[in-house]
Amino acid sequence: MINKSNSPNSNLQGILFLILALWIISTQSIVVKLLAGSYPVLQMVVLRNLVALPITLFLYRSEGGRGMPLSKKPGLEILRGIFLFVSYTSYMMGVVDLQLSQVEAIRFSGPVMIMLFSIILLKERIVWYRWIMLAVGLAGVTMIIRPGSSDFNSASILILVSVLFYALTAIVTGKLKDYDSSGTMAFYSSAVYLACALILTPVTLMVGELPDAPGSISFLFNTWTMPSLLDGIIMCSLGLVWAGWTYSMTHAYSLAPASVLAGYEYLSLPINAFWGFLIWKEIPALSTLGGSGMIILAGFFVAYMDSRMKRVLCHAK
Repeated sequence: MINKSNSPNSNLQGILFLILALWIISTQSIVVKLLAGSYPVLQMVVLRNLVALPITLFLYRSEGGRGMPLSKKPGLEILRGIFLFVSYTSYMMGVVDLQLSQVEAIRFSGPVMIMLFSIILLKERIVWYRWIMLAVGLAGVTMIIRPGSSDFNSASILILVSVLFYALTAIVTGKLKDYDSSGTMAFYSSAVYLACALILTPVTLMVGELPDAPGSISFLFNTWTMPSLLDGIIMCSLGLVWAGWTYSMTHAYSLAPASVLAGYEYLSLPINAFWGFLIWKEIPALSTLGGSGMIILAGFFVAYMDSRMKRVLCHAK
């Protein structure tokens, strides 16, 4: 009998769902970049999660859950939600002042950061070729951000912060997956998102607008205003974008193994570069392309070495 999850047709479907997920989530950056000058980031986060919260409850019920989601590790769920809030909010702020291709190139460093935190926080021992990936990946990030040069943009630090906290989220998720369902985690993350935004909002309102600050910082302190009907619908649609991305991404990885899909994750760069050029006439810098190329090659190198190691172990048995 052919294993459906490993059949060519299933793999193709998984790849197509992954590409669909990448297209869906790319629209989030467009919305943020278009509306950032008119509304504060926390207003977008609040509206996004007011829409997302009932969707996560539906996802929980679709898994067979009853009543309200209850976590077996509520402390970890809250921590995970805070990490996601910081990651998502800093990402939205950074998008304002950067090219979409540069944002995505920096986000490629996610696996590198996860590995770095696994070494520092979890004291994991890694094989020699993963050290090479770590070194090359960090060099690629440095090339993209270019600290100390005239082209350095402080907004790139916000995207790097987003990646760092997403890496922490991934580590906490790994601890939670044996206790809570994906629907439960989605519900808690949206609830904590909303709570964090509502707690932080009075602080930003007391500080007031900062017209002389960079656009990414001003985005945090803009005054809350009643959105037009169209803008309100667009901001609320971020919740639907999240739901569509979550479903498509989860379905992709249920149809095809991660080893098949990993390389296709990098299509997010040309997708975002396409939107950046189409809407804002952005052309990726050579440093962005070079740095992202280094990170991608490091990722493929590790995937190749992992596959080779598995073959060696299989033959040894």
